[in-house]
Amino acid sequence: MSENVVIVGGGIGGLALALALSARGHRASVLERSAEFAELGAGIQLAPNGLHALARLGLATAVRPIATPMDELRFMDGVTGAHVVSMPLTDTYQRRFGSPYAVVHRGHLYGLLLDACRNSPDVELRAASPVTGYTKDTTGATAVLASGERITGTLLVGADGIHSAIREQLVGDGEPRVSGITVYRAIIPIEEVPLALRSAAVTWWAGPKCHFVHYPIGGGRFLNLAASSDDGVTEAFAGVPATTERVRQEFQRLPAARHLLDLGREWRAWVLVDREPVDVWCDERVTLLGDAAHPMLHYAAQGACQALEDAVLLAELVDRGPAGLVEYQERRRDRTAAIQRISRESIRLWHPEGAAAQARNRMLAAMTAEQLHDEVAWMHEERIGVAR
Repeated sequence: MSENVVIVGGGIGGLALALALSARGHRASVLERSAEFAELGAGIQLAPNGLHALARLGLATAVRPIATPMDELRFMDGVTGAHVVSMPLTDTYQRRFGSPYAVVHRGHLYGLLLDACRNSPDVELRAASPVTGYTKDTTGATAVLASGERITGTLLVGADGIHSAIREQLVGDGEPRVSGITVYRAIIPIEEVPLALRSAAVTWWAGPKCHFVHYPIGGGRFLNLAASSDDGVTEAFAGVPATTERVRQEFQRLPAARHLLDLGREWRAWVLVDREPVDVWCDERVTLLGDAAHPMLHYAAQGACQALEDAVLLAELVDRGPAGLVEYQERRRDRTAAIQRISRESIRLWHPEGAAAQARNRMLAAMTAEQLHDEVAWMHEERIGVAR
């Protein structure tokens, strides 16, 4: 039976769900609060599980020109400059996980999904449609817009991000948790990066209460920079301009990475926020997806991947109505909660100092490539409904 699904939120997760539903013969109405469908941000890392999900959306061929495969995940000591360890991402890794590990520009991935939705006769895209809540009965669910307009479908999915109005009504857990960490982001043309510093790697520089990551995006035309400081910030903000002087001062603790940090300009700052995992994110004919369901810090590089996994599974189950939504929740809950937790716990890997940092370096340096692959297998393999 064809379902008419109302999707609140036109981000990556919402568009992926709309596309997945249309491919299975369902109709989707996507309600986006902004005046136009657009995605802010810079780089996204796509582990094999995310690329497998895109393949199941029919985008395997389309994503190749915008995705840059990485050769390794490289861990550096940002104080001493020592290369601690690298996880190879080429032959053995790709055979094991059935895919490369790639990076993309967020806007390029979003544009790919948006174009696919626009080309589908079963997807309705409505911008300037902020939703404040929902109602439901035994036959359907209705999005209530700020204007008072109501849009009804047989099912409703809140894909409206970490500040989800649908989650607020369904779960009611208040404001997101402020992590106490500020991340500074910038993008620079690759021509401005010395040849010796260019590589097909995601590189982390770890230091006391801070770390810095960079990798190429946009088909190698740009270098994405993201520097995190555990500065104890208590109030959230997003996309605030930050001066070059501010960034340089904040990351004096990473002297070995200064040569790359100094290349950044037009920095913007965000305070990282997330939420506690919850057991229930379904309300009969209403459910949540992506950051609305399980927002996580970006340190496991799985936020977009998990939203894509959500979309693939949910689209397979919606024709079962409320029972399908419950199954979706049960199959996704443990996996996404585990990644929420590991994303928080990984801060202990990035931010120690002194003897603790030295012990971490020794532990990582002793690991073989196979052991490193084993550590990430539960995330990077195609395991939509399996936690670990």
